[in-house]
Amino acid sequence: MTLEEAMDRALKASPQIVQAQGTIRNAAASERSAFGAYLPSLSANASSSLSSTERLNPTTGTPVTGSADSYSAGLSASWDVFTGFRRKNERMRAQAESQSAEAQLVGQRFTVELSVARSFFEALRAEELMTVAKARIERAREGVEAAERRLAVGSATRSDVLRSQLELNTAQESLLQLENQRLTSGLTLGRLVGTDGPVDPAPSGPLEPTPIQSSREDIISSLVAQAPSVKSAEAAVLSADAGIGTARSQYYPTVRLSAGYDWFNQDFGFAGGRTSWSVRLGVSYPIFDGFQREGGMIRATTAAEVSQAQLLDTRRAVRSEAERVMSQLALSEKRVTMARQAVEVAQEDLRVQQERYRLGATTILELLTSQAALVEAQNNLVSLRFDYLLSRSELESVLGRKL
Repeated sequence: MTLEEAMDRALKASPQIVQAQGTIRNAAASERSAFGAYLPSLSANASSSLSSTERLNPTTGTPVTGSADSYSAGLSASWDVFTGFRRKNERMRAQAESQSAEAQLVGQRFTVELSVARSFFEALRAEELMTVAKARIERAREGVEAAERRLAVGSATRSDVLRSQLELNTAQESLLQLENQRLTSGLTLGRLVGTDGPVDPAPSGPLEPTPIQSSREDIISSLVAQAPSVKSAEAAVLSADAGIGTARSQYYPTVRLSAGYDWFNQDFGFAGGRTSWSVRLGVSYPIFDGFQREGGMIRATTAAEVSQAQLLDTRRAVRSEAERVMSQLALSEKRVTMARQAVEVAQEDLRVQQERYRLGATTILELLTSQAALVEAQNNLVSLRFDYLLSRSELESVLGRKL
């Protein structure tokens, strides 16, 4: 499975993405409700009553049975003419919550992609390290054979064979550990993409460090302005400001217009009956509510101050994280270049030591030291390459877009 396929499947299987999408739907519903507050409310009602009556006829002295049925229906409407700008602020808050939910979805999407990339690259790292370990095992076997040949002709000691065998055992143990790491990373990747069992990563191209085209200043500026966490914090500030307006609306009177039309009949049918209508315009103003308005205003103001402080802190955090990752990327690029040079030097040194050992001009200890230096250089190169790829994925996660 390629990295692109893994990310696409993980976005569909991630519970965090599903939850973020649900938050957007809830925010959209709240926004519709806030808009609906500007519209009049309309309701209809209907009822019927069937009952019997029994009375005594004074003329005949006999009981008479009858009925007292009734049927009624009505239609009523009401509209808030003025609410102290409460509806406006509630709609602004709903819109801010929608913006925050969308920003959180973008941020969550890149968080999931970062988790996938980390597991994907860790699996590939283990595979490449396994290749290094297999080459180490092959060299160790050749070293054992060479030591045994020299022992047979008397140009080496039993210690040379034992040291060579110890290197072979160590290389085989390292391979077993890397195989376990590879399986663990594959299982983690499988869980992220919604698969029961491990997933084998399939790189779609060479996994080599590539320089970022954008300048450091452009990336930092874009992060501070467009990062999902920053946009979510900005939306929280707008929502808190709207909350202040909502709390302030309690200091204004409320004006409501209502109207109704009613129909009543004692017979089942629309013919005849009595009708009535009404129109009402009312104004209400709470003169004293036990300091509830003041308390609400204080809470809203406090929430606005907190959200503003969180916005400033989020911008600083994003800038700091971007600076850290950018510095890490620059350092990784230089370290990868030096690691490649180190591998070339270690390979040449090992070639020389192998030839000298074959000619009897050096000891087994020096040969094993050169082999260990080559393994270390190769492992370091593999790790640095994938560290760079992971750092780049982290930067994209913070930025909220691909680089």
